[in-house]
Amino acid sequence: MTGTAAPAPRENSRLKGHAEAEKILLNAAESGRLAHAWIIAGPRGIGKATLAFRFARHLLSGGNAEGGGLFGDAPATLEIDAEHPVFRRVASGGHSDMYTIQRSVNPATKNLRAEIVVEDVRGASGFLRLTPGEGEWRIVIVDAADEMNRAAANAILKVLEEPPPATVFLLVSHAPGRLLPTIRSRCRMLQLQPLAVGIVDELLADYCGELEDHERAMLAALANGSVGEAIALADAGGLALYREMMKLLGSLATLDLAAVHTFGDKLARAGNAAAFETFSRMLSDWLQRLVRSAACGDTQEVVVPGEAEAIAAFGGAGRLAQNLAVWEKVSRLLSSAERANLDRKQVVVSAFLSMQAAVQP
Repeated sequence: MTGTAAPAPRENSRLKGHAEAEKILLNAAESGRLAHAWIIAGPRGIGKATLAFRFARHLLSGGNAEGGGLFGDAPATLEIDAEHPVFRRVASGGHSDMYTIQRSVNPATKNLRAEIVVEDVRGASGFLRLTPGEGEWRIVIVDAADEMNRAAANAILKVLEEPPPATVFLLVSHAPGRLLPTIRSRCRMLQLQPLAVGIVDELLADYCGELEDHERAMLAALANGSVGEAIALADAGGLALYREMMKLLGSLATLDLAAVHTFGDKLARAGNAAAFETFSRMLSDWLQRLVRSAACGDTQEVVVPGEAEAIAAFGGAGRLAQNLAVWEKVSRLLSSAERANLDRKQVVVSAFLSMQAAVQP
């Protein structure tokens, strides 16, 4: 387990790797023609919500909390000091001109809901009837918009169709294609890209300082440009699981079924669901990288010993169609394990047998 974690987005003063997106928002704010609704899109864990709260603080502070440059020049970034009153009140959830829509606790079960429900959206209705109390703008952040159920999505759509004045909506989205087309059509899209490996490594050094240099480098290589994913991998023992997975994949031609069963037993153990989910994600991602590298003629990166043998076992570009088929088959199997309540050990064994069959001459 890591000893540290990234701060919550509303509390996070750091944003790396998204200077272009930050510039787009800054220019929009300075233009006097700021769109009333934005979708901030991109993979999980790359800083989308952090950027949304960063932009919110910029607007709520008057757009130039530090006084700008010489002669009142526009600020160069959206950043305001962590000790600024606006920063501290946004971090605590106490700013009167800001409202966050997110999954709430079900009062019947006392557990966090699996989705944003219509009551969560309607909770903003009183806020939206008010005029800004402290500055020019009111801000509504939906984190994450993908988690809205149909009724909640329709409720947001109704507000976006007749937006209240002086209000900016920031919809954080991991998969904007899943949002209602009518919601997408009423928002300006801002697409964020995965972080560079070096930036993930740098952020890991800040958030998980107890990791060794080589561990950070491996996690950054496995995280698909997401520092959130890298931290999750570290917390779930992802590096050890990846080494075991590569050891098995590297010997597919002479697969040790006893070792596969032992590995499956560990992942199926009660209370070890997080390890199974981590393994599933890593294996699906690895097969995807294998297919993409072969299709593009690139060399797939080797992260741990035994990985080169695993890559070679699948035969490269000459077996692209077969590898694409096995990636799709194994990914479907892994994703159905939880949904269909399948035996996790049998899913693991079936996945390795499917891959073994795929690499046979």
